[in-house]
Formats: sequence, C-alpha cells, structure tokens
Amino acid sequence: MPGFFREAARRVFAQELKDSNLTSRDESDQYAPQYVLTPTGAKVNRIFLVGTLIEKEDIGTDSEYWRGRVSDPTGSFLVYAGQYQPEAAQFLAECELPAFVAVVGKTSTYTTDDGNVLTSIRPESIQQVDELTRNLWVLDTAKQTLERIRTIEAEEDQNSKLAKEHYSTDTGYYREIVKKALESLKERE
Repeated sequence: MPGFFREAARRVFAQELKDSNLTSRDESDQYAPQYVLTPTGAKVNRIFLVGTLIEKEDIGTDSEYWRGRVSDPTGSFLVYAGQYQPEAAQFLAECELPAFVAVVGKTSTYTTDDGNVLTSIRPESIQQVDELTRNLWVLDTAKQTLERIRTIEAEEDQNSKLAKEHYSTDTGYYREIVKKALESLKERE
C-alpha cells in the first residue's frame, strides 16, 4: 500500500491567486486533487497564507457557514468554513476584527455563468498570529514568487511553460506585485 503524503502548502499572494483560472487534475479520478496553476507557475492544491482578517459574515441559511476576507499587501483571499471545517468556523465566529491570521487550506474554484473563475480557500486550520509572523510570510512569499518568475523566464519546467503559454505571463507585472508587498513592510516601520 503506497504511503499517504500531504500536498505541500504553497505561498502565493492574493493578486496572483485572483489572476489564476487554469485548473487541472493529475488523474481522471473525480477524487484526485484539483490544482490551480498560477501565472508564475505555482501548482496549488493547498495554500498557506497570512494576512489580516478584515471581514467575516455568517452567510449560512440552515446552519452556520462563515465567509472571511483575509487581506495581504496585494489584495484579499476569501475563506469559507462550515460544518465540515468546524474549528475554522468556530474561529471565524469568535475572532475579533481586525486580526492577523495564518490559514492553511485547499483552493477551490467556481466558474460563473459568464466564464469567470473565482478562487477561494477552504481552511484546514486558521489561527491568530502576530504582525512579525505576517511580515515574515510576506518576505517568504516574495522570495518564492521571485524564484517562480525566474523559472518562468527561463522556461525551466513544465508548469512554468504551461503557465507562460496559458496566461502570457507578464513577469514585470508580478515583479511589481512583489515590490508593492515589500514596500508595504517599510511603510509599517
């Protein structure tokens, strides 16, 4: 019996995840993990993000179903938690706004009637963190994004080639996103 392994949680800024619309499965099995390929070539099934929880709302009708908006220096992520994510739902219900939070979760996509792809996060875990943790996440995510940009410019792997082909990735645009994120840390000093 093959061993179980958990997908690595990728670090991606909100704007890049928002720009992502290419999804795939490695196998034809409906239970195989779904991936989102980002414009810089990150193949994301699980994501690790840190930001400021700025909004939360119980949007459930029959039972609690929480939507939260977590902001990073480039935009915001939507997280949804309900009965299948009880700890995350309880955290959202009880958390005072605004709060720095760390989230590990699965990416989920939804295609609207007009063809737009919306991406959200189903949290596996969510917890409150301090500003230093958020700042370190911004630095690490900036570093990983720049590494992916260099890979896509060199077309070094299959994901970067596919991303460049699908998105016609403007690496200058993503370098500016990284610059904006890093400049946001200087503004806080």
